[in-house]
Amino acid sequence: MSQIEEIKADDARTEEEDWEEYLKGYYEKPNSFKTWSGLDTNEIYTPGDLDREKHYKEKVNDAGQYPYTRGIHANMFRGRLWTKREVVGIGSPADTHARLKYLAEQGGTGLNTIADVTYEMGLDADHPWALNEVGLTGVNITNIKDMETLTKDIPLDKVSWSLITAAPSATATMAQYIAVAQGAGYDIAKLRGSVQNDPIHFGYCGFKPASPLDLALKLGCDVMEYCTLNMPKWYYTTVNMYDLREQGITAIQEVAYGFGIAMCYVDELVRRGLHVDQFGPRFSFYVACHIDIFEEIAKIRAARRMWAKFMKEKYGATKANAMHFRFAVHTSGCSLVPQQPLNNLIRVGYQALSAVLGGVQSLHCCSYDEPICLPTESSHLQALRTQQILAYETGVTNVADPLGGSYFVESLTDKIEEKIEEAMAEIDSVGGMYEAIRTEWLDRKLEDEALLRQKEIENGEKLIVGVNIFKSPMEEKTPLGVQRVAAESGQQQINDVKEQKRLRNWDKLMVTMRKLRDDAVAGKNTLPAMIEATKANATTGEMIGTVREVHGYHYDPMEVIDSPFDFS
Repeated sequence: MSQIEEIKADDARTEEEDWEEYLKGYYEKPNSFKTWSGLDTNEIYTPGDLDREKHYKEKVNDAGQYPYTRGIHANMFRGRLWTKREVVGIGSPADTHARLKYLAEQGGTGLNTIADVTYEMGLDADHPWALNEVGLTGVNITNIKDMETLTKDIPLDKVSWSLITAAPSATATMAQYIAVAQGAGYDIAKLRGSVQNDPIHFGYCGFKPASPLDLALKLGCDVMEYCTLNMPKWYYTTVNMYDLREQGITAIQEVAYGFGIAMCYVDELVRRGLHVDQFGPRFSFYVACHIDIFEEIAKIRAARRMWAKFMKEKYGATKANAMHFRFAVHTSGCSLVPQQPLNNLIRVGYQALSAVLGGVQSLHCCSYDEPICLPTESSHLQALRTQQILAYETGVTNVADPLGGSYFVESLTDKIEEKIEEAMAEIDSVGGMYEAIRTEWLDRKLEDEALLRQKEIENGEKLIVGVNIFKSPMEEKTPLGVQRVAAESGQQQINDVKEQKRLRNWDKLMVTMRKLRDDAVAGKNTLPAMIEATKANATTGEMIGTVREVHGYHYDPMEVIDSPFDFS
């Protein structure tokens, strides 16, 4: 019911009393003056809130200048717009390929594919637990044939491809992409793109059996090390602060916990003998942009400044591009609601605006129907058009860091930085992020914060239109329809995988799988052996499962099937 309908539903009131109650809204004011993360704000900010000259020279500086608070490039979007990527993963590799081409034809400037639940778990399409799940929330790439279908007729040396596989199976993703590229004659040193490859965080997305901490660190850094040495244009990780934020934590915790995980990787790469100047230029992050516009902008500016300082002062970076906080933004899926779904278009637009004002390098806008289904072709297009309106109509690309110098934004940036430092000190107090994860300290923090966020909504501290304010009857249909994955699409993929396994050369496969196992036992980088195994038609589950067993885990994270290989 609308506000006035709720009032008129009370038969005890007179019409005059109805209108008196309704007109109270004319005098309404915000019920909270805190940011979404709970930071207090002043009524007004003035020059007195900043030591302007010292503040600018030491903490802000021009865009393109250390500590890069205002942006990593001097001219920002005047030099190049952000990459407009829309995440695609639906049905089979062929289905996903078709949607990719559609969005490219509509003006998307970067390809972006996401794995389904089965693939992230490291399960082949024919795994018993994959039945009815294949292609439902993304795309499953079981073997080289699937990757060939996904990339068919796309010039890999000209496009920038983002492969969203975060779990340990990201190692298989890179092996499959590289194997296909090499088979087509591409020089992998010239390929541009990224793989999410943040397996440590993925244990907090419902995938703990597939992402044990030691295995996650090992395989994640195998990809990072290999790409640093062989694929200098490739972003080998996108530390996923976005997924952490979706658990219900604050903007401050998002950066603190994300940086903690990032430093686990940095420390391991340094231990392997790499210098930060070697690998730093291709380290990147995936950032959430929630609904509080100014807090999100200030968060990004603070993170950029802090990362530069960490890389320079903690790790000894000397190259400017090794200090850059490069980030992609995913607008906030958890802020979208099924009630009054068209309101989500507005939420996404504001969130995308905050990403652009914060200096984003690559942007994905959620589709308005995300709480309901995978995006339809129409809702996907609308999300892309949101980015294009921002880029070509609003004028926000004309100036680098247009909100720099705002008393409020600069003060909020400083406050958020201070709070992030406090949160990181708390992590240090329990022994660092690796220990925080190992002892499940981080699990408890995420659970506590999620409960707190829910209580804030239930008691009205946080207002969400359509949920706890300005409610109306639930819609009976979604305006642009609902995307459904055809059941026969998943079944066909299962049948294809079974047939491919039956027809492959087992002796050739065993040679490559034995090499993969031996390299894993010796502690070597596993990616070269996975590339060769992929070329011999090894599957994702087989490669990841073999390495799992070496590390003392069951071959199958679901503990349903055993390894088909006898290495005795």
